[in-house]
Amino acid sequence: MTEPQAVILDLDGTLVDTLGDFVAVLGLTLADLGLPAVGRSFVEHTIGRGGEHLVRQTLAHVGAKPGLFDHAWSLYQAHYAAVNGAHAAVYPGVVEGLEALRARGLPLAVLTNKPAGAARELLQRKGLAGYFRHVFGGDDFPRKKPDPLPLLKTCEALGTPPSATWMVGDSRNDAEAARGAGCPLVLVTYGYNHGEDIRSVPAMRHVARLDEISGAFRA
Repeated sequence: MTEPQAVILDLDGTLVDTLGDFVAVLGLTLADLGLPAVGRSFVEHTIGRGGEHLVRQTLAHVGAKPGLFDHAWSLYQAHYAAVNGAHAAVYPGVVEGLEALRARGLPLAVLTNKPAGAARELLQRKGLAGYFRHVFGGDDFPRKKPDPLPLLKTCEALGTPPSATWMVGDSRNDAEAARGAGCPLVLVTYGYNHGEDIRSVPAMRHVARLDEISGAFRA
């Protein structure tokens, strides 16, 4: 595979381990609502399709009364703004991988289903913001991953064709979006994929650390 002209990277589960943030925020939200907490495993298997999806699935899981979503979503957003990054850590190899990509002169973008403001704030708090030309969130486009539209729009912003723009992610959401957009796909094996082994999802390459991505370039 030839070297890309640009690279788009997912955020949660790819660059930063944010599971602890989600567990904490949901715990605070459910406590405010007088509802039982959910386990870490449930959260890990449910994240990835945006905060709204996570809150809806969580309310259903705990047997909340219908019509509670709007209030729960408001509480969730407020708690997330306060917690964002407090229980999160940059994965090993991410900084080295981003440095290697930047050294090749490749423009980089983040594309996440997390709201854009929260994504930018998290990248800033974790010292990663300076690597990226663009950061797009789930509220930047009419549809979210796994729909290919966000990838196509990000390619437009980068000024590169999808066929020469690599997508790096950790889940089937990223894989389906990349396939639909026509982007070559690299999957990391350490993130969140709804309890499914990501190595069962076809990709150009699977890597255990982001700094292994340079091995996918053709010499």
